Amino acid sequence: MNALMTALLWTALIAGGFLAGSVYFAKLITAWRTGKDVCEAGEDGNPGAANTFHACGRTWGFVCFLLDFLKGFVPVLIATLVLDASAWEYALVVIAPVLGHAAGIFNRGHGGKCISVSFGVLAGALPVSPVVLPLIVCYLVFSLPLKIRSHTARTIVSFALAGAAGAVIALCMHLTALAVACAVVSAIVIFKHCTAPKLSERAS
Repeated sequence: MNALMTALLWTALIAGGFLAGSVYFAKLITAWRTGKDVCEAGEDGNPGAANTFHACGRTWGFVCFLLDFLKGFVPVLIATLVLDASAWEYALVVIAPVLGHAAGIFNRGHGGKCISVSFGVLAGALPVSPVVLPLIVCYLVFSLPLKIRSHTARTIVSFALAGAAGAVIALCMHLTALAVACAVVSAIVIFKHCTAPKLSERAS
């Protein structure tokens, strides 16, 4: 692949990932199935899979989770298989879908909390690094044996620990761009959970 084609593919994956991340399948599915706004289905007003579970049931909630996962997974997997995972552009490919979901450019700036899409982007890096495994382990540990009852607290702790662990794993594999991406993705998710409106704030 020549330099021009490589540059175009990087650009397409970064821009396409950001735009794909900005599509809220939770809003589309919930509006289609119930005619309602998914942001009204949960206390946090989040346009994500969890509120689709509440509004539409398990099947459509899972479909929403899968679609949100895939919009992060697909561009990163393509970059992992076709391009150079050690290039700095790779970090932008990993970050772009998460940032797009967080920014809410198609939802009047009201972005989502980015959990599903974050799992997707980290899973897309599996052919070169298992950085998604710490996140899976942290969620399982803090959901079962060491259960943290608050979903927000559980997510913040899981992403803080998994982001650090993923960055260390990537650095040990000489994948500095991926290490930076792990840290940034975790920071975005933590920020979105720390700044999410509470029920009392939405009602006021």
